[in-house]
Formats: sequence, C-alpha cells, structure tokens
Amino acid sequence: MSSVEVEELSLEAFRPFGNYVNLLNPDTEVIGTPPVEFYRDMAVLPISHPQSLPSFSVCRVEKRPLTIDVTEMHSFAAEGNLPLDADALIHVAPATPNGILPLGRFRVFRIPKGTFFTVNAGVWHHAPFLYDKFARVLNLLVVLPERTYANDCTVVKLKKNEAIRIKGNL
Repeated sequence: MSSVEVEELSLEAFRPFGNYVNLLNPDTEVIGTPPVEFYRDMAVLPISHPQSLPSFSVCRVEKRPLTIDVTEMHSFAAEGNLPLDADALIHVAPATPNGILPLGRFRVFRIPKGTFFTVNAGVWHHAPFLYDKFARVLNLLVVLPERTYANDCTVVKLKKNEAIRIKGNL
C-alpha cells in the first residue's frame, strides 16, 4: 500500500484542483463597519448547465481509517464543500482523460472547519475524512448542480494493492 502525507492548505498548492476561502476569518473587501459587515462574492462555483439549479446537500462522515480506497470525479460539474463542525482531510488528484485514474498523483489537504473549498470539474476526490481527535462526526455542506450524483459521477473503487494510506498526526 502506498501512502501520502497530509498537506496544509495553501492557494498555490491547491490551485490545480480548485480554490478555497476561509468564511470564518475573511480576508477580503468588506462593506460596512461593525456591528454589521458584509464580505461579498468570496467564492464562485460555476454551475455547468444553464438549466441546472444549485443543490445543497450534507455529507455526514464518521471517523474511519485514513485510507483512500474509493474516489470519484464529475466530468462537467465543479463541486463546492464546507466543513461545518470539524476539520477535514480531502484527497484530490488531477483531472485525466477518459476516466483514467492517476495513481501516484493523489494529494491530501487539511481543510479547517469554516473553509469553503471548490473542486474543479474532472478532479478526482471523494468524501472527506474527519480530522479532529475530539469530534465524532463531520457534517460537510456539498453544493452541486442538482442530480449530479445521478448523472455526472464516475466512482472508482481502488483495488486493495492500489489503496493509499494517509499519513498525518491526529
């Protein structure tokens, strides 16, 4: 079994896969002054089809072994995610032609709770791992064009010898 180290999130490192913004500690233009401030247009999620509506879902993740053994990608849809109540680990790998799995190119990032991140269309990813030794569950807000899970989702279960162990201190 191969392994991959957890990386701290940075714009430079994550840019090939998507983007992110910390919603709890915004560092951007603000309209207004305390007690009311408005941080506008902090993140953009392209919706793939003009007829599609954005859909808001929740993925609930319990602690499980830090092993990547399944991954997915959406050919036409970008995906937005927001860890609501705990830090998360997300695996990503570059988009590839014809759904070919890019083994050896997976990376894992720690996403602090309250950080909205996007995954570009074609980028391999899957449900995050809970990365908080005190939490028992992670609730993740997922934003996709409606029914993407049914009409634009390629899921690949890795063979036992392809599974990837995530190394990081928890």
